[in-house]
Amino acid sequence: MEHVVVITGGSRGIGRAAALRFARRRARLVLVARDTVALSSAAEECRRRGAEVLTLPMDLATADGPQRAVDATIERFGRIDVWVASASVFSYGSVEDTPDEVRDRVMETNLLGHMRAARAVLPHFRAAGLGTIVFVGSLYSQVAGPYVSSYVAAKHGLLGFSRSLRQEMLAHRGIRIKMVLPASVDTPIYQRAANYTGRTAFPLPPVVAADRVARAIVRVTRGPRNEVGVGAAQFVTRPLQFLAPRVYDLFIRVLQRVLGLRRRPAAPTPGAVLAANHDTGAVSGGWSRVPVRRPR
Repeated sequence: MEHVVVITGGSRGIGRAAALRFARRRARLVLVARDTVALSSAAEECRRRGAEVLTLPMDLATADGPQRAVDATIERFGRIDVWVASASVFSYGSVEDTPDEVRDRVMETNLLGHMRAARAVLPHFRAAGLGTIVFVGSLYSQVAGPYVSSYVAAKHGLLGFSRSLRQEMLAHRGIRIKMVLPASVDTPIYQRAANYTGRTAFPLPPVVAADRVARAIVRVTRGPRNEVGVGAAQFVTRPLQFLAPRVYDLFIRVLQRVLGLRRRPAAPTPGAVLAANHDTGAVSGGWSRVPVRRPR
C-alpha cells in the first residue's frame, strides 16, 4: 500500500526535493504551500514520476491552516502516514533592525505552524496506531549566528518541541517523531529572504544539495535514528560552540560578515516572508555554483 505523505513547503527547495524522492517511491502526496504557481509546477513534476498528488494552496502560518490541511488530506486519502514539516522562511537583520511583523512571521511559519500541525495530525496517528512526523530543522537548531536571530530562535524552538513531543509519544510505539538538521542548503530560500542588513546575503559555505537532505528525510522515515544531521559544517560548528563558546562567537561573527553578508549594498526588503512571490519554483537556488569568495 502506498504511503500518504504530506509535505509542507512542498513547492520549492527541500520540500520539493523530498516530494520528488517520495514520488519515485509511488507515494500518494499532499503538497502544501502558499505559492499556487510553484505548487502546480511541483505537483506536475511529481505526477510525471508516477505519484498521485493533491495540492493545498494555503498558509500554514495561519491559525486554522494546519487543521484544514489535515482535514483535506483525510477527506481525499482517508489517512496520513508521514507528515514532513518543511515549510520555512528566512530573515536577515539585527534584532533592532528587523521589523516586528517579519520576526513574528518567521516564528509563525518556522515554529508555531509546525506545532499546530503536529497537534492536528496526532489524533489521526493515535487512531491508526502509527504515523511519522519529520521536522526539517537546521544546523541553526543547535548553534547560533548573528543577524539571523529570528530564524535561529524558531529553529531552536522546533528542535526542543520535537524532543518534548517524542518523549510524550513514547507510550505510542507506532508514532515516531523525527528531525533532520541540515547545514546551509542550496535552495531559493536565501534569494527570497527578508533582509535588513544593507548587504547582499549568501548562505554560509559549504552548501549542501537539497536532494541530499531529501534522501535523509526519506531514510529517517524508515530507519531507527531520531535526529540526523546533514552537511560537513556540523562537525566544526557544534563541537566548537560546545568546547570553546567564546572562540565560536568570534568565529561565526567574522564568517557571517565576510561570507554571509557581503559588501554589495542591498535595499531593505521583506522578501517572501510576509507574502508569496508567485513563480514556478525550483529545488536549487544556484548556490552550489557561487564561488566562496566574490569581489566586493
